[in-house]
Amino acid sequence: MSAHLTRIISGGQTGADRAALDFAIRHGIPHGGWCPHGRLAEDGAIDFRYRLRETPSAGYEQRTEWNVRDSDGTVIFSIAEQLVAGSKLTEELASRHGKPCLHMARGFASHPAQLLHQFIAGHRIQVLNVAGPRVSTEPDIAIFTGSVLRAWWKEHRSSQATGANLRVGH
Repeated sequence: MSAHLTRIISGGQTGADRAALDFAIRHGIPHGGWCPHGRLAEDGAIDFRYRLRETPSAGYEQRTEWNVRDSDGTVIFSIAEQLVAGSKLTEELASRHGKPCLHMARGFASHPAQLLHQFIAGHRIQVLNVAGPRVSTEPDIAIFTGSVLRAWWKEHRSSQATGANLRVGH
């Protein structure tokens, strides 16, 4: 199966969300998503370098649902094995909307980048929603998220060089 990942979206919160957006910017992958009205995050207003649109609500729930709704699939990164709070809501919303969802907890998979690659290709994901805890909840989440995305990118680039049909485009 082929996949053509065209965009990474996220809600802009500290932690997994920002790690995904920063990754997309650094690697030239179009990015976006929904954030709460007022561009709210735990560290204040979300910087405008992140191309996020504001929901009518200042609450996180609407932003979470709209990002799930507007994606082809969601990956939820976490340090903990059990999802809680907004990450749990994200998983529930993906199920409710009939969207594929992958929970990637540190320590679950021996090859997380390969698992992410299979998820994207297997579900033909073009728009990937990246979610997970904020930094105040899981201080190492941004590092974990970024490392998996970088490893996925390296694997993706290798598969491109060998002729596999996985492309990232605009």
